[in-house]
Amino acid sequence: MTLPTDFLTAPFAEPTQLPLRKTEGAERFFNRELSWLAFNWRVLEEAGNPRVPLLERLRFVSISATNLDEFYTVRVAGLRELAKAGNNTPAADGRSPAAQLDLISENARRLMTAQNAAFVELRHEMEDSGISILTRTKLSKSDTRYLQEFFLERVFPILSPLAIDPAHPFPFVPNLGLVLALQLERKKDGKPLQALVPIPAQIERFVRLPATPNTADRFLPLEEVVLIHIDRLFPGYSAQGSCVFRVLRDSDLEVEEEAEDLVREFETALKRRRRGEVVRLKISSGAPDTLAHVIKEELSVADDEVIEVRGMIGLSDLGELVLKSRPDLQWPTYTPRVPERVQDHEGDMFAAIQQKDILLHHPYETFDLVVRFLAQAANDPDVVAIKQTLYRTSHDSPIVSALCAAAENGKMVTALVELKARFDEAANIRQSRRLERSGVHVVYGFTNYKTHAKISTVVRREGEKLVTYTHYGTGNYHPITARIYTDLSFFTCDAALGRDATKVFNYIGGYAEPEGLENLAISPTGLKARLLDGIANEATLARDGKPAEIWAKMNSLIDAEVIDALYEASKAGVKISLVIRGICGLRPGVKGLSETIRVKSIVGRFLEHSRIVCFGNGKGLTSKKARVYISSADWMGRNLNRRVETLVEIHNPTVKAQIVRQIMAANMADTAHSWLLSPIGTWERPDLSGEEKPFSCHQFFMQHPSLSGRGSAGVKDVPELTHDDDLATG
Repeated sequence: MTLPTDFLTAPFAEPTQLPLRKTEGAERFFNRELSWLAFNWRVLEEAGNPRVPLLERLRFVSISATNLDEFYTVRVAGLRELAKAGNNTPAADGRSPAAQLDLISENARRLMTAQNAAFVELRHEMEDSGISILTRTKLSKSDTRYLQEFFLERVFPILSPLAIDPAHPFPFVPNLGLVLALQLERKKDGKPLQALVPIPAQIERFVRLPATPNTADRFLPLEEVVLIHIDRLFPGYSAQGSCVFRVLRDSDLEVEEEAEDLVREFETALKRRRRGEVVRLKISSGAPDTLAHVIKEELSVADDEVIEVRGMIGLSDLGELVLKSRPDLQWPTYTPRVPERVQDHEGDMFAAIQQKDILLHHPYETFDLVVRFLAQAANDPDVVAIKQTLYRTSHDSPIVSALCAAAENGKMVTALVELKARFDEAANIRQSRRLERSGVHVVYGFTNYKTHAKISTVVRREGEKLVTYTHYGTGNYHPITARIYTDLSFFTCDAALGRDATKVFNYIGGYAEPEGLENLAISPTGLKARLLDGIANEATLARDGKPAEIWAKMNSLIDAEVIDALYEASKAGVKISLVIRGICGLRPGVKGLSETIRVKSIVGRFLEHSRIVCFGNGKGLTSKKARVYISSADWMGRNLNRRVETLVEIHNPTVKAQIVRQIMAANMADTAHSWLLSPIGTWERPDLSGEEKPFSCHQFFMQHPSLSGRGSAGVKDVPELTHDDDLATG
């Protein structure tokens, strides 16, 4: 049976007839915020997927909770400000900020209830597998003795118990701060006291208890440990009631456009963000009324911004319980490949790239080669210059270390550090200081645009000429996230692509808009126009009776102009298959609007992050005439209009085949992790109960090498769309 999520072989479904307002008015678009919430529901659904290992399912609960917190601190905070200011400007789908907030609140409350329900179910399964999360009422005497020593040695010195009275004003609670609130009574005279104990983030949320013969892994939440030892914090008092609460604050940054010192301005803005207004208060259900009233009043939150949680608050911390000691309950270990072509050249990246362009598909092929590219450049006496963009990277970044080493070795090194990378601003400031100390020329780009492009160039002296080696990526220069994000790294020494990259760096550093780009389109100047031209060309071909087809893959599709262009192409007869991991504002499969558009989302072991678009160009997607691009940009207004992004056309035949016949074809064929978007906006997963081995694109990529990196081993044994019958999906 062919499943509807198999876009490679399944026919387009019969279009659905919808009311005219959903095809011609604002309702032809889905709401951005509700679409994002739908994505987070898909993430949470993986917590109940029996094909996913137990602790990986727990991780999905943690990810869903973390995602929702960030959504509130950024997106909901922004809508809240608009609504408070009386701004009724509608979104693309016609809803005002206030109307969106009402729908978000109802949906998010259901989502949080579902998150806790998923955790309760997983908690039972974890107990059956030897992992217990206890409460203080379930402790043995030996547990109590152990915790007394643990508390005094490792918790007590850090805690700051705070009374609440006229002499002790209500303290500041930072964003994501978790606090234990207490209703106390003095034993000698019954005098009441209200107090707070902030739960320190510097200690793990779950305290490990000694193993027992029946249970090896036993944990107690830190707030429970604190409650047991209230007499140590408040001698002479007894607890009459308690609750836990957590605040989420507005985390958007405001930076003066004409800031003379951008770094100093960002450091000030980060301090302001820490004290942003509370946008949501989560509090334990059943909290003492007087205590709850004081908390709400002191934090200045309205009733509709308060959520009573029946269960654990701070589910994002559950990631701590994905135990390294229990690999039996996690995905099987996967070691990324080193392409044979790089091995053929004994790890020499420049020699491998000289032979032919290389496309690495992370995490299936190791991100270490990106690091090696720069580390080799840093120590190569023939390298004279390196230029690098940095949007997000790891704390102890080997990329930054390589750039520092290169500068210290006397090379001309320029680093474009984007200070506006949300939630990584402080880390990027630290990295920029480190780079400057080593002699790197640090550029911060535009104040009104984020530089989101992923480019690295190495200029090497070879004989009488200078050769530019260029890396274009779809993801960040971040070795940690590269283990779980699927992204592309394109290496080339093509002179035109090198010149294009150099012009982009000159644009960022000198503000002069680049002219004469040969193979590259960038936003905010020409990327969107290139996409619209490609879509329009397919529509023209379809009207002329020629083959017309588009495959595209991205994280989000929300730009109204692009969506309308896709609608027009569909009306002309273009077959459009889209893989959209997260937000999608396009309504597919609607009669008279989007009859030949279908959309699916892949949510599984790895986070789909690469951005790809393929145009058949009148000859079919697998032909040499097809136009194939990789990009750093999602199809959103911010990426196309307010960021510096890249769209790189791929000309190398092997790399094109790898993208179309392997990467995109496997994504289209996937059924194991795919959800189908319906014309009415629901996401549906096909019934896999009758499918013994549904096709998994993730498993396919883990099993089979990529075409462009095959090297001397040859490509004859590189299958395009198969994986071994004896291996489970994952």
